[in-house]
Amino acid sequence: MENLKEIFSGIKWFIMDVDGVLTDGSIIYDSEGRELKVFSVKDGMGITLLHRAGIKTAIITSRNSPMVQRRAGELGIIEVIQGARDKLELYFRLKEKEGFSDKEVLYIGDDYVDLPVMKVVGLPVTVPDAPVELKDTALYVTKRHGGKGAVREVAEMLLKAQGKFDEVIKTYTG
Repeated sequence: MENLKEIFSGIKWFIMDVDGVLTDGSIIYDSEGRELKVFSVKDGMGITLLHRAGIKTAIITSRNSPMVQRRAGELGIIEVIQGARDKLELYFRLKEKEGFSDKEVLYIGDDYVDLPVMKVVGLPVTVPDAPVELKDTALYVTKRHGGKGAVREVAEMLLKAQGKFDEVIKTYTG
């Protein structure tokens, strides 16, 4: 765990998939055929805490959804890339645009499409119900499932490892 804490200390970017990470992976359609998504407010608070600590966040997702754009806007996520057929290519574009290094990135994904990005970032993370190939690549597997606080869990771990957690919490407690 000491090595993981050292890796956490250099993270400046927190990049996430959506379905299976920020949601439980379910796709719900209403009677009009509109897609619905359920997001955890716990994960939202985790993202807010990251922002208050100066950690930048981004989303790279294979699907297109107006709800993702809306939720990202509510949370102040600065980069939202949807419809990503090749997540690695788009990750490299984001990296070039923003000027970060691979070792400064935590990426949390849950399925095979996330594997190429997970193999290059400094801190690959996955969720408990991910395929074994992702678990073998990840340096950390969350205890909580996607859409059920997995992002919050990792956000708090990151902030504690960087010594920023107490400072950020004081903005709420005075």
